[in-house]
Amino acid sequence: MPTPRDEFMVRKAVEIVEKARERNLVLRIIGAIAVYLHILDNPIALGFYTSQSRLGLADIFTDIDLIAYSKQKKQLMKFFEEELKLQSNPRLNIIFGGKRLFYEDPSMSVKIDVFFDKLEFSHDVFFGKEPSKGRLELDYPTITPTDLLLEKLQIHSINYKDIIDIMAILIAHDVTLGEVKNTIDANYIAQILSDDWGFWYDAVSNLNKVVEVSMDLASKEKITEEAKNIVTERVSKLLKTINETPKTKNWEKRAKIGTSKPWYREVEEAL
Repeated sequence: MPTPRDEFMVRKAVEIVEKARERNLVLRIIGAIAVYLHILDNPIALGFYTSQSRLGLADIFTDIDLIAYSKQKKQLMKFFEEELKLQSNPRLNIIFGGKRLFYEDPSMSVKIDVFFDKLEFSHDVFFGKEPSKGRLELDYPTITPTDLLLEKLQIHSINYKDIIDIMAILIAHDVTLGEVKNTIDANYIAQILSDDWGFWYDAVSNLNKVVEVSMDLASKEKITEEAKNIVTERVSKLLKTINETPKTKNWEKRAKIGTSKPWYREVEEAL
């Protein structure tokens, strides 16, 4: 269950986004806190999530991750530093060249990372260009469940806690064929993957791993049959749409090369 520190971090993340909204700044929560906020009203998803010892640690959340548009970067820096009195990390801010900003709340030593326009890890998840332009405005105070799922599916070396996040997202949100509030838009995910073979390869591999883990957990009675069935059914819906969506020439060209050349970006953790 969430610890007092976890609860503080969730409140802090929501508070930051609410204050930003009052100043017409577009800011959204991503990562584990966003997953948690999206499953709070779903007893099956929440029960599964909190029962799995997601991190194997006392605290569920390690930091606060946010995303915004680079066109508002100057205003956001002023907001974080002058109004919220957060401490910046000049060294990391220089290293990441303004693509990402690093802050810390000195009151509880909470690290706050701010991304701009895209999440740039094993693969890119965009928010600021077509066909992804304006996606931050589709939900509040987090990104959409669709984008949350893409954030997890892009991971090349996926670990157990990320698979648990994916399962929780799937349990709490139905898979639809279009942008419907609080659902996973299979069409959008398929569209993104249809133009990027590397992203497609890792996303499909990760969805298959999710099914494997759900079956294993069910065999050990660590997940209910109901939850397992929801996960496997929704993965099946996603894969069907992904497989049936026509691929672009870019995808087909890269598919011919396959795994003989690296298809993902090596990711280094910021220290």
